Amino acid sequence: MRLAAVWLCTCFTLIFSGCSFNQPAAPVREHKSAKRVVKPPPAMPAFYRVRPGDTLFRIAFDQGLEYRQLAAWNGLDDPSQIRVGELLRLKPPVAAKPAPAAPAKAITATVAPARQETATAKPVAAAPVRPPASPEITMPELPDDPPADWVWPAKGTVVGRFEGSAGANGLDIAGPRGSPVLAAAPGRIVYVGAGLRGYGKLIIIKHSPALLSAYGHNERLLVSEGQTVTMGQAIAEMGDSDADRVKLHFEVREYGKPVDPMNYLPG
Repeated sequence: MRLAAVWLCTCFTLIFSGCSFNQPAAPVREHKSAKRVVKPPPAMPAFYRVRPGDTLFRIAFDQGLEYRQLAAWNGLDDPSQIRVGELLRLKPPVAAKPAPAAPAKAITATVAPARQETATAKPVAAAPVRPPASPEITMPELPDDPPADWVWPAKGTVVGRFEGSAGANGLDIAGPRGSPVLAAAPGRIVYVGAGLRGYGKLIIIKHSPALLSAYGHNERLLVSEGQTVTMGQAIAEMGDSDADRVKLHFEVREYGKPVDPMNYLPG
């Protein structure tokens, strides 16, 4: 009888407690912050030595810089002026501080009688000097933080994924010729053209001092350099320029180094 009473008491206790040991635990979902965190900038060298096959566009792209600024820092009016072995400045030059003026002193001068010159002095030929660098370029300001929201740059099928140092630097998205290519995030257009081999007709958007995105193999370009674009704005039409099929090649770069675009794009 005593054992039966204990057993009944235990049953009633479990019933009134809700039998919590039978309730499944709620699934735990990882919450990703909307604010993207970019790593601190790596130590960037002050100069770059031009190698065979380099172009100013490629150097700027790989260093995460704007080619117009790079040209200005090095006094280049024409981006094609770079020479193999030349050192290019990768940072804005520091403006020289003017020397303090010496205090004026009273000087008593004795005027000598005029003397006829027997020969005309020949002018000394000045050494050729490169045009001074002009680091100041008026451009729309960019936010310090990367954009929080991104959209896919095109509709289609992903036919190539990011492989990092092992291969592909971004995503390849196949779709119909002429389909719209969209700005994945707001920013400023810093390059429009076909000066980077392997990318065809290319657009580069700078989103923050650290972050840019690239859109290659386009058929028609709809924006111009210096233009500010919004997220989702049509910037080009998909094509196969310098490609084996109609597709968009899409890259995201932090400080010039390719990163996986899936870290930014929505699922």
